[in-house]
Amino acid sequence: MLYGAKSALTRGSVRNRNPDFATIPGVKPEILSSETIYSGKVIDIRIDEIREGDVEYKREIVVHKGSSVIIPVFDDGTVALVRQYRHAAGKHLLEICAGTLNEGEDPEVGAIRELEEEIGVTAKNIEKLTEFYVSPGFLTEKMHVFLATELTETGQKLEEDEVLTIERHSFPDLLEMIRNGEIEDAKTMVGIMLASERVGAGF
Repeated sequence: MLYGAKSALTRGSVRNRNPDFATIPGVKPEILSSETIYSGKVIDIRIDEIREGDVEYKREIVVHKGSSVIIPVFDDGTVALVRQYRHAAGKHLLEICAGTLNEGEDPEVGAIRELEEEIGVTAKNIEKLTEFYVSPGFLTEKMHVFLATELTETGQKLEEDEVLTIERHSFPDLLEMIRNGEIEDAKTMVGIMLASERVGAGF
């Protein structure tokens, strides 16, 4: 677009790729068929056939029950994270603790469970910061992010296949690690940035 030229789009307007197809906000497309082709311990995979106006298409969907993420902040202002090997990435990553929810589980209950399992602490105060879809183009997983303060150490309760180490870092150090690429995990970036704003300059 040339400098000073006005866009044909205004806020809230829609431009359709297909002029014969109009998107109606709030109206869901029709699901013509849905077939589960894989059922696993953590995920299922299904293929949906969808009709949206005059357009029909298929989508491969990874079905996930959702997960809880929790950022434990100690009295000295440090945050406990875990470093563990992530096979999909092929490397060890530094992350805030998180875990898959059980079927129908309240996200706050899941966050409290993961906090004690991975970090080995309980919290007097639990506050929800946000929730977001991880990758809505193909994945149903929604992450629920919590902040935990006024912590009491109890001891880890790791599952049999969990191998991780705990690291504690200050918010300034963590924000710098995000900027320089040392932290590569998206939920950790989101959680740390929101938690640092919430706790303010007091730490």
